[in-house]
Amino acid sequence: MKTHKARSLLAAIGIAAGIIGAGSADAADKVVRIAHQKLGTLALLKSTGALEDKLKALGYKVTWTEFPAGPQLLEGLNVGAVDFGHTGEAPPIFAQAANAALLYVGHEPRSPASEAILVPGNSAIQSVADLKGKRVALNKGSNVHYLLVQALQQAGLKYGDITPVFLTPADARAAFVSGSIHAWVIWEPFRAAAEATAGARTLKDGAGLVANHEFYLASRKFATENPEVIATILSAVGDEGQRANRDIPAVAAQFSRSVGIPAPILETALKRTSFGAKPITPEVVAEQQKIADTFFSLGLIPKAIKISDAVQPVPGSGTK
Repeated sequence: MKTHKARSLLAAIGIAAGIIGAGSADAADKVVRIAHQKLGTLALLKSTGALEDKLKALGYKVTWTEFPAGPQLLEGLNVGAVDFGHTGEAPPIFAQAANAALLYVGHEPRSPASEAILVPGNSAIQSVADLKGKRVALNKGSNVHYLLVQALQQAGLKYGDITPVFLTPADARAAFVSGSIHAWVIWEPFRAAAEATAGARTLKDGAGLVANHEFYLASRKFATENPEVIATILSAVGDEGQRANRDIPAVAAQFSRSVGIPAPILETALKRTSFGAKPITPEVVAEQQKIADTFFSLGLIPKAIKISDAVQPVPGSGTK
């Protein structure tokens, strides 16, 4: 749910400036500013008011800001507009490579089936190996970029054996429907929508190839100075995630109007996703490091990075 254009980035910075200018330093001392995207556990948590109740006991209020995608959200975090937010695996790697002062503080369980390589239903392509020499659309530097690299390697192909076509999800769908690309690598809920309304067939999903975690991140300053607040947020996210996992139809119905996708299609997408909050473990750091190393080898980030440099354990977080 997780992407990037200069206009959106400038808009995010504009949002950031507005938030910074909206209140005094004294007011900000007792406010935690949470960034969320249109679809996700934080958006659900916002709708319940449960976090406000938990943080009130610590003397904190909550403000919420919606961002269009992970890169813009992390730019807001980096410029001091927000304190806490969530993205997929790829955006924090790019942010860390650009020296953003952020920390990984938690993650959601693996959701490998929530991203996939799609082909038209009537395509002659029957395996990933058949993609050799074909035009494959994807969002550059996103989680699915890593899925594609891993799938090609498993099939005995190199990244240079296909022709990548870098497109946003909306443009990629149009290219997919028109037949100007042979395959499309995409995440939920765009995948489920393409299957239901564009005749897409799943060639390969992320199962056995990628973890596809969603990460919770905070500004380094806020996380270091307010560990109890971070722990409280993660605990609330964990509780909300468990509720969502128990009642996917209700979650699909709640999100349907805001994301503009029919509830039955969203339900299919959400069933491929796991919600919750878990602490950052060495295993998760190693998985994220592998993605960072892959992106560096492909020239997608300007320097090698160590994920562990941006990880700070949150004592007593209560995450599950």
